[in-house]
Amino acid sequence: EAYRDFREDAVKYKFRHFLEVFNPNAPQNLDPKLMPFYVNDMIMRVLAGVSKVERPLFLKMPFNGRAAMEELASHDPGLVIGILGGSSGTTRDCFELLSQGEKSGARVALFGRKINLAESPLDLVALFRPVLESKVTPAEAVKAYHATLKKKGLKPKRAFDDDLRITEPVLEGYKK
Repeated sequence: EAYRDFREDAVKYKFRHFLEVFNPNAPQNLDPKLMPFYVNDMIMRVLAGVSKVERPLFLKMPFNGRAAMEELASHDPGLVIGILGGSSGTTRDCFELLSQGEKSGARVALFGRKINLAESPLDLVALFRPVLESKVTPAEAVKAYHATLKKKGLKPKRAFDDDLRITEPVLEGYKK
């Protein structure tokens, strides 16, 4: 109801917006494997019947895995989905999230901590497009990033082998 009221005001004042959705903090009696699909269902219910002028410019949400993202993106191809970066994680986590998100339908990456806490934020971001265009794999991007840090005399926060690891469970299983 609050979102409906907000949308009405937004239309009245010609204010464009995005919709930010988080996973439930304490889902009761919800199998963790089903939680991503529950979130998708809630998003689709919130947006069902919303006119084009009231729709958000994009959706901002956590990446809940490829299957859930593919489900959401295929259900509403007109919805621009943006993924949150989550915790700082490893450099591999960053590039893997970017790659998996794009391959499964996300079109915006909102990576605050992943960029801000990097040793060299501009060099990290410079590798985003090659990863998105599949010119380099996430693992190759980590190697290139560490090579750039070495060339610039910047000390990496993690040893290369540690930074090459995927540590975020939602990204496991897609190490290709």
